[in-house]
Amino acid sequence: QVQLTESGGGLVQAGGSLRLSCVASGRIDVMNTMGWYRQAPGKQRELVATMSSSGVTDYGDSVKGRFTISRDGAINTVSLQMNNLKPEDTAVYYCNSLGREGDYWGQGTQVTVSS
Repeated sequence: QVQLTESGGGLVQAGGSLRLSCVASGRIDVMNTMGWYRQAPGKQRELVATMSSSGVTDYGDSVKGRFTISRDGAINTVSLQMNNLKPEDTAVYYCNSLGREGDYWGQGTQVTVSS
């Protein structure tokens, strides 16, 4: 089992910044990919950003150039720096860990961007 604990969501004005963090605990595959997805009301869950254990990143088109993902393998943490936030970034953000041990999700943290 892997447990993912997210923090850092909140309310911010358009153009502002937030930083999300996710700490993984349990039987973690050191070769896993960790990242963030989001789901807005009435929409499907979508990719925000992921990073493999070797540092390869993947970003959703709508966040490229504004969001940056990082990992600290030593403490099994993945972070998401979100800059120049827009109202359309409003969603519940979920941390994900995908590895040989399975596909795990955090409970989600709300990000609300006001115009």
